[in-house]
Amino acid sequence: FFPLQSQLSQALNGLSDRAKEAKEFLVQLRNMVQQIQENSVEFEACLVAQCDALIDALNRRKAQLLSRVNKEHEHKLKVVRDQISHCTVKLRQTTGLMEYCLEVIKENDPSGFLQISDALIRRVHLTEDQWGKGTLTPRMTTDFDLNLDNAPLLQSIHQLDFVQMKVSSPVPAPPILQLEECCTHNNSATLSWKQPPLSTVQVEGYILELDDGNGGQFREVYVGKETMCTVDGLHFNSTYSARVKAFNKTGVSPYSKTLVLQTSEDTQSEEQTLPFPVPLERSQLRRMSPFSSTLNLQPSFPGRSYFELRSSAHQLSLHSSLQSLNSAGELIAWFSFDPASAHADIIFSNDNLTVTCNSYDDRVVLGKTGFSKGLHYWELSIDRYDNHPDPAFGVARIDVLKDAMLGKDDKAWAMYVDNNRSWFMHNNSHTNRTEGGITKGATVGVLLDLTRRTLTFSINEDQQGPVAFENLEGLFFPAVSLNRNVQVRALTVPSGAPQQHTLR
Repeated sequence: FFPLQSQLSQALNGLSDRAKEAKEFLVQLRNMVQQIQENSVEFEACLVAQCDALIDALNRRKAQLLSRVNKEHEHKLKVVRDQISHCTVKLRQTTGLMEYCLEVIKENDPSGFLQISDALIRRVHLTEDQWGKGTLTPRMTTDFDLNLDNAPLLQSIHQLDFVQMKVSSPVPAPPILQLEECCTHNNSATLSWKQPPLSTVQVEGYILELDDGNGGQFREVYVGKETMCTVDGLHFNSTYSARVKAFNKTGVSPYSKTLVLQTSEDTQSEEQTLPFPVPLERSQLRRMSPFSSTLNLQPSFPGRSYFELRSSAHQLSLHSSLQSLNSAGELIAWFSFDPASAHADIIFSNDNLTVTCNSYDDRVVLGKTGFSKGLHYWELSIDRYDNHPDPAFGVARIDVLKDAMLGKDDKAWAMYVDNNRSWFMHNNSHTNRTEGGITKGATVGVLLDLTRRTLTFSINEDQQGPVAFENLEGLFFPAVSLNRNVQVRALTVPSGAPQQHTLR
């Protein structure tokens, strides 16, 4: 009896899994119905726009051809009218001469006739010669020597048909969370995923989502190409749900299966709360320490980490903030630059810590690390500065313009600076001109305080201008724009930070 119960229970578990997969599949199909409807509207709008564009082009060409016909019409009329005028004058002169000759012939005085006859005969012959060959031939034909060659266009119109409007790969398959590589440590969680083994669809990136630890709504905590992410600053003794999806130019995949994570109960404990086995090498990727209850993300592998900085009530300026950070013994944020998202003219060296450009125009490059909460400070060294260019430093969204100065669009918040002064710029608005520029060897500091939602700059450890920007919210990446006259290096140890805090 009991063995049969066990077999039935196991069979039901398998059937339950299939039923769950069927429910998820039905959700996917219902989503496809909505997507088909949306794509149909988009496709029809695109088709109408394309046909309207052809009609507009044909109307413009028709107007151009009609203009040519009108010009030919005016030219023909002018030639014929000029010939009519010329012939009318000559005919009037000829008629007058003929009437005069007839009167002379009627003259009965032979002596008078002999006196003028020779001259009159010469004049008649001269006038006759003026009506010579071609004078009474039309100079212009009535036909229009224009022939519209519309056969190729008509053939193209008849051959106009649908083709695949989006030449791209299919939507990626849902990623698979690798449970053996996922772990928690204190109030941090590391998640790892991969594409299905047999999947050949190209993937451009992944989106990792976490809930709030209380069963609330999911929110994005990482968007990028990496297949591993460590989330710091979670609440202790909390249960989080995580899921990931892939995307490419065609669209976004369904979500992976949801993974439940449990953080540590004791904020002082060095013990790990691990729902899964953790490989030894994974636990040594970075220093583990509890941070405040904020949510941050970091791609977790050697050489690409950052450390969140805690703020206190007395940090009222850049200088006091940095003093507090250094005295508290915290690690300063650092990063390497990201070749994948940079403009093609950017040149990388020094393990992607140094960048320059092969263009005289400004080009943008982002850091690989994104910040969404907490206090973060980093420094950049000016290793080359020729001919007084205007490099810009700051933060940006991942989709910022890459072929213009940082701050030209609404996706970046920046300070651009020459050898004498600086300005703040966002959405192409220039503010707060401040005296004091940069030279070769100068250090530019950036303080991103997402607790107060502010951005502040410094040059050679002195604050440059007032607080540059306020009310910042969202995911920000360190960003620089420069041309071929500038070379910038991200410092792994900011000036004034203790040397023993170097991340190796």
